[in-house]
Amino acid sequence: MNVKFLNPFVEAASEVLQAECGVEVTRGNLTLHKSALTTDDVTVLISLVGQIQGVVLYGLSEKTGLSLVSRVMGQDFPEFDSLAQSGVAELGNVISGQATIRLSNAGYSANISPPTLIHGRGVTISTLDFARVVVPLTTELGEISVHLALREAPAGAASSTFVPVMVPDSAKK
Repeated sequence: MNVKFLNPFVEAASEVLQAECGVEVTRGNLTLHKSALTTDDVTVLISLVGQIQGVVLYGLSEKTGLSLVSRVMGQDFPEFDSLAQSGVAELGNVISGQATIRLSNAGYSANISPPTLIHGRGVTISTLDFARVVVPLTTELGEISVHLALREAPAGAASSTFVPVMVPDSAKK
């Protein structure tokens, strides 16, 4: 994976967590993983297609997820119910969206999928031939592990990976 794809996600995570949760973020040491990922309590998965292809995974404990969502929503969440799950997935979505804006500003076009939330420790997720760079982010509310398995699309492949939906002029009336 090209490390130039790393900073937009770390910067976006720091900015979003500070703005939405009021927490400072400290980045830990990067590691490279080639084996399948075994999930934390909660994992948010977001795919990228376009000039940048691959997947971003955000792993955290249920306790950290509840603390983050409680801070964002301004109310206590005692259990990881559907609203708390939606809130954690949306944090991953906003971070990834902000990162793709940064990638776009650097000349790389990419689209993100809606977030998928995996609730349960020990699920195995394989990124196949994508090595993952793992970046631990520490906050006062807990740790989030950002797993980036991204690569630049081969020349000419970006347009064939994502097909935009076109609305015929006759349907726009």
